[in-house]
Amino acid sequence: MLNSVIFLWISLSGLFFCYLGYGLLLFIFNRFKKIAGIGKKKETAIDWLPVSIIITAYNEGTVLEKKIKNTMDLDYPPGKLKIIFVTDGSTDGSENIIKEFPGLLLLHSAERKGKMSAIKRAMQHADTPVVIFSDANSELNIDCIYRMVSHYADPATGGVAGEKKIIKDQRTSAVGEAEGIYWQYESFMKKQDADFNTVVGAAGELFSIRTHLFTHLDDNIILDDFVISMKVCLQGFRIEYEPGAFDTEFPSASLAEEQKRKVRISAGAYQSIGLLKNALNIFKHPLLSFQYISRRLLRWVFCPVMLIVLLLSNIFIVSKVDHPVFYTVMIVAQLFFYALAMAGWLVIRSGKKAGILTIPFYFVFMNYCLVKGFIRFMRGQHTVIWEKSIRQEN
Repeated sequence: MLNSVIFLWISLSGLFFCYLGYGLLLFIFNRFKKIAGIGKKKETAIDWLPVSIIITAYNEGTVLEKKIKNTMDLDYPPGKLKIIFVTDGSTDGSENIIKEFPGLLLLHSAERKGKMSAIKRAMQHADTPVVIFSDANSELNIDCIYRMVSHYADPATGGVAGEKKIIKDQRTSAVGEAEGIYWQYESFMKKQDADFNTVVGAAGELFSIRTHLFTHLDDNIILDDFVISMKVCLQGFRIEYEPGAFDTEFPSASLAEEQKRKVRISAGAYQSIGLLKNALNIFKHPLLSFQYISRRLLRWVFCPVMLIVLLLSNIFIVSKVDHPVFYTVMIVAQLFFYALAMAGWLVIRSGKKAGILTIPFYFVFMNYCLVKGFIRFMRGQHTVIWEKSIRQEN
């Protein structure tokens, strides 16, 4: 029984640290820094740097016109914004839509090699000090470029991560509600990471880097945004967080679509671990390594395992006649939590909003997708050529 108790407390401590403890630790540390007047001071760039914005679009014809107008309407000094669209492999006439708008640089190839390949082609034409990456299905706020570029007054800033917002209204599905809560949590964690040291991986919907820090990677990279931004950090620069620069987009149209997207991202997460071995060098990158292990590696690799170990070890302990009452309470709490998650799943499957049940459901759902993503990765079934997820319509 002793071994089971040890396993239980190791897994419980690991899960607590990963999902709550790490964020709480950084929050307290950052508050003390602020009270003590220690921290990074933001300076405003006097000479606004020229910027290239790269938008990769595969069969996004239904939203392209809206995206083009949104991008062209962004507030930035005339002549300092270069807009590059890449429509490789599109078969819906996306390239013809872009051709109707003068002043845009269009790159189109009939062959589809994946997003990383498209980004590398676009980077050959990004002759500006700063490059911004954005997705075709997201809408940017009008002053986002000003907000992001202002951080580059600090020479230690290598990139800037924007904020992702999920559109929520009366028509938002239960899946969209869950996705929105998740991204609110992610935004909180990005702020804590940035205040502590650096954002640990940016989201591809909206982030920027200094152009000369771009690392050319293999075309088979799935999480291009995460790996590109982490490679900037490994060169000794920080990724700042700018909540005043944000993209808004509609959530996944259904639970099946959200699962498809999450499983693919999970497979890409395991792929990226092998590409970012240097991030584990705590002697060369002490703060970054601490963040990367705590924020990413624990959640991706250990948390799904620790959830299983916690449940099984608890079951083994309570199967013994002389076990303390505390462990009975713990197993009841675990089973109750999973029952709530199951109830949330049934409600969401029915198309209704799950309310408070959204939280336990989405927690279990994310870990389930991590397991499926790991299996896909180990079987070599992950690929950069993916089926586009369907989003809820406007």
